[in-house]
Amino acid sequence: MSELADRKWRLIRDDPREGAVQMAVEEIAARTALEDDLRTVRVYSWEPSTLSLGYRQDAETVDWEYCEREGVGVTRRQTGGGGIYHDRHADISYTIVAPADEVPGDLMDCYALFCEPILEGLRRMGVDADFAGVEQSSIYQPSCYLRDINPAHDVVAPASAGADARKISGNAQYRQRDVVIQHGSISYDLEPERHVGVFETDVGPETFADRVTSIREETGIDRSEAVETLATALGEWCDAADASWRDDELEAARDLADRKFGADAWIRNREVLEADGG
Repeated sequence: MSELADRKWRLIRDDPREGAVQMAVEEIAARTALEDDLRTVRVYSWEPSTLSLGYRQDAETVDWEYCEREGVGVTRRQTGGGGIYHDRHADISYTIVAPADEVPGDLMDCYALFCEPILEGLRRMGVDADFAGVEQSSIYQPSCYLRDINPAHDVVAPASAGADARKISGNAQYRQRDVVIQHGSISYDLEPERHVGVFETDVGPETFADRVTSIREETGIDRSEAVETLATALGEWCDAADASWRDDELEAARDLADRKFGADAWIRNREVLEADGG
């Protein structure tokens, strides 16, 4: 249990949602943390499978025809880094939301704190995971899983393999209204063809498989068991109560998704549509 467990937290085992809404609810959770003194941890998935672009990523790196043909949604995150293909089955995602004045001001210390339940969840699944012990150079910069591996926030497995360990999770943080939001992608399974297919690149699926591993490859457990194990680790880390999004939060998230995370102007150019004045 972390030092944050004496605050008020909720654990949301979220329903699958489209990418724009999944990004929007994080900003709504930031508002709830400040206005209602309620912090959030959650585990979630993407429906349909979605490519989330890093904040500054060039839209020209996306194979838009492939995404349309394969039914892959596209949104843009508030966090930097490369794009991530979040497969409906192969990806498990999580979010942690807490007021900035309650967590370490140093970015690396905050990563270490927020990744505690992620590493614990993987350990309980039988995965020998830890922050990368050594840096690895970039293979394809527009893809999160093929960028350079950074010991500060990239998780690899098996950790005992040292330089031969492969990436299993990428994590990122941003601040919204004096709240720290961390989200991350954990590979439950591998879909190499689709991971590289969403990008305009000649990188082959075999290159992806050489760099990335998964929970299923490391331990073979069912996805439902992996999701529940991660949710339990998150909940115990901050002593969170089981909860769901409130109706007003979901309504606000859908509105924000329409104006921002689902809007072509944001996805392609980082432009935000203003709310109607009336």
